[in-house]
Amino acid sequence: MTSQSFDNLSVLATYLRQRLEQKKYILLFAYNGTGKTRLSMNFKMIGKVGNDEEEVRDTLYFNAFTEDLFSWDNDLDGGARRVLRMNTDSRFFSGLQELEMENRIRPLLRRYADFDFYIDYEQATVNFTREVRATSEHTETLEHIKVSRGEENIFIWCFFLAVAQLAVDEQEAYDWVDYIYIDDPISSLDDNNAIAVASHLAQLLKSGSGKIKTVISSHHHLFFNVMCNELGNAEKYFLSKEIGSYLLTDTGETPRYHHVALLKQLHGAAESGEIYTYHFNILRNILEKTATFHGFRNFSACIKQGSDDPDGILHARLVNVLSHGNYSLYEPQNMLPENKDYFRKILRDFMENYRFNPELFPAPTQESSNP
Repeated sequence: MTSQSFDNLSVLATYLRQRLEQKKYILLFAYNGTGKTRLSMNFKMIGKVGNDEEEVRDTLYFNAFTEDLFSWDNDLDGGARRVLRMNTDSRFFSGLQELEMENRIRPLLRRYADFDFYIDYEQATVNFTREVRATSEHTETLEHIKVSRGEENIFIWCFFLAVAQLAVDEQEAYDWVDYIYIDDPISSLDDNNAIAVASHLAQLLKSGSGKIKTVISSHHHLFFNVMCNELGNAEKYFLSKEIGSYLLTDTGETPRYHHVALLKQLHGAAESGEIYTYHFNILRNILEKTATFHGFRNFSACIKQGSDDPDGILHARLVNVLSHGNYSLYEPQNMLPENKDYFRKILRDFMENYRFNPELFPAPTQESSNP
């Protein structure tokens, strides 16, 4: 793995733009506090030219500042008309009404949430609603509800996805977009929805003509792993902060340094019995990276051959089939007992064959073993 040092984030942002002259996607993994958000703003500022009246930009971005474009009006006097206000001074909201944003956002939001919304374009506000059961036979709609912080973040993410789709489709209102920069979109989602968000985002990006180049940064192991799989030809880096500089390490196709964290997650699932179909996606990812590292052409080479499967074909097919189902978007899908057994066997054999620190993976106890 090769590494490069950069004196500041502006120089690093310039380098990323240079790399995007040759690549469509760049994926960055970095821990919180490294400077991911500031890097995204430096990247954006490089493409910002001119004054307020004749300003030219080239980057559509999602980060903590995007979330700040929305703020709550809690109706402190009446306490009944709570709305989310949009800062329409931002170019992010260009031409919303003409583009029928509600119809674009709603199908995305329904993947993750059970509330609805309506946009008042004149007032630049969002009214959230939710249906609740009033009686055994009837429901009623609650207006102007205040959704949770997690639900608010999901709504803003879906809002951004709808705008990004317009840019990818080269709609006139967003034809200024040459780059999309996304920083940590899924901080409030669980692992199951992290897979769904990553998969859907990759599908959106790949649906375009290739005009728009994309940078995605994250501290979320699973999200980053899925993006690596979905955008296989992306350049992949680990960003770290050194004393007085920033270090960018090209991870290439070697296993991610955080594969141990993912193995701990799988080990914990196997121990608890809470094994879901998406765990096979994680297992396959680790097998593929291990195979690449050891020079094998297929992940099946990393599956131990047993007396019940001397060629390793059965278990390889199981991993292949169970890791290619539809990503569960709202509720994790539990596995059948026999598939759980296969999962445990493949994982256990892998960890025995490729030795890991046993202190990180305590042996199961009878009390903790679950079906």
